[in-house]
Amino acid sequence: MRYEKFLCNRPTELKSYDVGQQFYDTATGAIRDFKPINDGEVSVYYCGATVQGRPHVGHIRSAVVFDILVRWLEYAGNKVTLVRNVTDIDDKILSRSDDSFEADFVATNDYPARESWWALAYRFENAFAAAYTALGVRRPTYEPRATGHIPEMITLIQRLIDAGHAYQALDGSADVYFDVTSWPNYGALTHQSIEMMQDAGDAPVRGKKDPRDFALWKSKLETDPAGAAWESPWGPGRPGWHIECSAMATKYLGSHFDIHGGGLDLRFPHHENELAQSTAAGDHFANFWMHNGLVTAEGEKMSKSVGNTVSPEQMLAMARPAAVRYFLGQAHYRSQLDYHPSALEEAQAALERIEAFQARATKLFDNTIGTDTVPAAFASAMEDDLNVPEALAVLHATVRAGNAALDAHDVESVESYLRQVNTMVDVLGLNSAPEGHQETTSASHRALEALVAAQIAARADARAAKDWATADAIRDQLAEAGIVVKDTPDGVTWSVSDQN
Repeated sequence: MRYEKFLCNRPTELKSYDVGQQFYDTATGAIRDFKPINDGEVSVYYCGATVQGRPHVGHIRSAVVFDILVRWLEYAGNKVTLVRNVTDIDDKILSRSDDSFEADFVATNDYPARESWWALAYRFENAFAAAYTALGVRRPTYEPRATGHIPEMITLIQRLIDAGHAYQALDGSADVYFDVTSWPNYGALTHQSIEMMQDAGDAPVRGKKDPRDFALWKSKLETDPAGAAWESPWGPGRPGWHIECSAMATKYLGSHFDIHGGGLDLRFPHHENELAQSTAAGDHFANFWMHNGLVTAEGEKMSKSVGNTVSPEQMLAMARPAAVRYFLGQAHYRSQLDYHPSALEEAQAALERIEAFQARATKLFDNTIGTDTVPAAFASAMEDDLNVPEALAVLHATVRAGNAALDAHDVESVESYLRQVNTMVDVLGLNSAPEGHQETTSASHRALEALVAAQIAARADARAAKDWATADAIRDQLAEAGIVVKDTPDGVTWSVSDQN
């Protein structure tokens, strides 16, 4: 491998980068070498929100995972085209809208008493966008809405009918179904035999040839709200969930693209059905299928009925956005991420060790110290199926080395370590979460940070000069003001004590 310096801070202007990237592919069940279809260009589609309600932490973990993936691919010198869809037409969206309210429905903050389906969808789309922004998840290249791509879906359904893999409902309705028995490779993504699959529950069985056939087009019902149906060759109706992603992915990325991703819970039936209908229509579709693990609470699945759910808003109320992002991105993307009461405190402490070194080191230089290249060990970790935990270990090891260089007054080494740390922080997006809207980033807090940093730097100078009395006096003064200073292997950290 070879890593050379950036010409500037833009990752697409990396001079030279030899990469041996590997990713786990769900379809093959193995880690495979990753080579873009077009050299230097990577196309990625991952499933975004079905905007029926507010985002939960699993949605946001997926967004953080794929944000890190894109940042890393860009750092490696690729131009990345990222598509993240918005599903804004869906059974649950319609059922929660004004026209479908039950007589005994009680309005809540999430669901006002009067709201059309499209207004509800747009409101929750904005809630997702706010959560993404709060955690530094960058906007995709394209973010298509399902309702804006009905013609493409109708065209794709017609291709499947013409190829003998779809049919209009046997009961004469406008429903159209994918014939799962017509496609020998159905089940390839999740490695299931069709005999072991459950019936598709997305439409009534009465019009199907096989209960496992899934809906491509759903006929308009009398109970559907106004504006929730489109004309089609089979009659008025709306698309099924699965056909939406196939149509949008191929519209923006073509019939053959590099990576399709999403949460582990989407593998079946959603992604299985996407793969089947797309390949049955003649599209190659995705070269890699990448799925991130789910989020649990102290080892248990998060569930409203159990009462152990934690929302992004709750996390952001408990910790800085950057610390929440650190927590959501710190585990290997394929593994389960477990939330426990001290999880955010641990993430914030880890982040503060990094920031403390950056703040302390930056004071040595008159000019801003930018980015450089990541250490080879960091690159190797990221190339190894996006192994963020190992990459974070390299980041913290570099922080420790930088603190040692600071203590030794080795300014040249400090600058080198600082550049490496800055670059790794950029790649992981740990400096991307805006902090301005948080109370913790008020003017008074920023002033406190500056004053404490100055005192910690003065203490470090005293310790380096073996002036232990002055060093202890500074620590005692900070303690009296409610500032707890800790010396750790990763450097000095501080926090405001709640005891005072």
